[in-house]
Parts: sequence; structure tokens; C-alpha cells
Amino acid sequence: MTIVDAKPAVSSSATPGVDLAIETRGLTKRFGRQTAVNGIDLAVPRGAVFGFLGPNGSGKTTSIRMLLGLTTATTGQISVLGENMPARIHNVLPRVGALVEGPAFYPFLSGAANLRRLDTADRYAPSDTRTARVERALERVGLTHAANKKVHAYSLGMKQRLGIANALLVRRDLLVLDEPTNGLDPQGTREVRGLIRSLASEGTTVFVSSHLLAEVEQMCTHAAVMSAGTLVAQGTLADLGRGSEPRLCLRTPDMDRAMTTLTQVGLAPVLTDVPGEDPRITAPFPGAQRNPDAVVAALISAGVRIRGFAVEEPSLEERFVALTGEGFDVVQ
Repeated sequence: MTIVDAKPAVSSSATPGVDLAIETRGLTKRFGRQTAVNGIDLAVPRGAVFGFLGPNGSGKTTSIRMLLGLTTATTGQISVLGENMPARIHNVLPRVGALVEGPAFYPFLSGAANLRRLDTADRYAPSDTRTARVERALERVGLTHAANKKVHAYSLGMKQRLGIANALLVRRDLLVLDEPTNGLDPQGTREVRGLIRSLASEGTTVFVSSHLLAEVEQMCTHAAVMSAGTLVAQGTLADLGRGSEPRLCLRTPDMDRAMTTLTQVGLAPVLTDVPGEDPRITAPFPGAQRNPDAVVAALISAGVRIRGFAVEEPSLEERFVALTGEGFDVVQ
């Protein structure tokens, strides 16, 4: 899959032979004069763990609601699991598990009772295996110990796990999870990350909307980035990472001498202050210049004392900021 850095995004016509779980073409949603989603072309391969990234207000949740038939598109086409949406919604939704905009449960019923009630409402769910499936779903999200505890006493993280358990009651071909690690402690986050990986290994496509970029880097195989309603990039994580250059990072007490030496070897050094750490020097380090041994030799020859030297690849967070021009605290 190729990376896209302009408004037209990758579609299946650009990736022949790729079997897609989700595909959109020109998907647009307007609320009056406001365009919330502007002509996006998503391409989510089957079996992928696909991260859907963007600041608050970038159109992620609106896009998900259109994919699931919860709101209608103004224009554009949607295909989910090979079926047109929303025309074939009754064929598609039984194969899709979803957790969107946080879970909602009956607070004075237990976790297990909530799942049984929700499963009963699913006309496609077999009643003869309901108890076993509820127990299995609770076990998979680490809530067996709280199965009989009333949900009003659950923490936010426990409610989030229960929402994931609800999505897992029946075998699904596609899971759509909106901020699945919201409210979880580090251990719970690791468990959900492992669960998502195991589901993908079993053939389930997982579509994850998140602003936790470090989590996406650890669990996803592919990602797309939204900004102001527009899809600005998508592809494998490797594709996204290739959009930015690696950089050289140097720590030394001999700042002036080091800056002069790096300039002499053809780099463009910048002095960077890091809160709580010694200042460091960074410089773009593209492939044509990538000979760290020669740079170190030049520094030593110039009498520069080296306390730290590394060539760092750009993080997904840096790529995200470069694409959107925004950080995380964007007001909707």
C-alpha cells in the first residue's frame, strides 16, 4: 500500500490484489455548511490491525458512524466486508463488533447480566451457547473476577473492557473499536493490546480509532491520519515512517565546537533544549549522508567529547504532528 500526502487517498484501484475489509470512495458528511468529513478514500486490508488517527474534531467518529450505518453520508460510497453500506446493513452488522463513543450498560445489573441481556437482543446470536460465550468473553478481557459485580461499581477501565467483551460475544469478521484503551491502567492496556493482536492472528480485521500514538505503533500494522475532515495519509506503519527523515542526536559539553564540526561535514545542526536533560544537538540525517562512523571520527578529531550519539528514526507522533500541524489537545 502506498502512502498518501494529499487529499486524494489510496483506494483499491491503487492497490490491485488487496482484499479490503473496509473501502470508501469520496466519503463526505456535511452538517449544514460545515463539512465534517471531506471526500475520504479509506482502504483497510482484511486481517489488518488498522489505526485511525487524528486530533479531536478531525472527523474520526463521524467517519466510523457512517461506516456502521449510524448516520448517513452526504455523498460517497462505502463497502464493508465486501457489501455496500448502508444498503446491505442487515447482512453486514451481524459480522461486525463495535465499541463506539464509550460503552453504555445497565448500571444496577452485573457485568455478566448486561452481556446476557445484550446477547439476547441479538437475533443472530445462538441462545443455547449464551452462557458459555458470556463467560468466554469476560475471560478474554480479564473480567471473570467481576462477572457478578454491578456495573455501577466498575471503574472506567472495567466498563471499557466490558464494552470490548460485548463486541466479542459472537465471532466477528471485523471489530471497530473507538479508543479501546481509554481509562485502562498500564496492565490493562497491555492486555487489550495482546487481545487485539490475538484477534488479528485469528483472521479478524480490527479497526482502532485512537489518539494514543505510542499504542498504535505497538499494536497496529496499518494506519490512516485524519486532519480537519481530510485523510492526509494512510498505509503501513513503515510507509508512514518513511515520510520523515531520521535525525542525528548528539550530547556533548563542547557545543560550539560540535556545531562547527557538524556543519563542516555537511549537516545542519540545531541546538535543542530538552526539559530535565542536558541540551543536545540534532540534525537531519538522510540516507545520502548516513555514515555515522565518519561523523563520530570527525567529532573526535575536532576534540569534541561525546556523551551520547544516536541516529533516531522519527516516531509516529512526530509524523502525526508533521501531517496535521496539531498536537493532541485540539478543541472540537
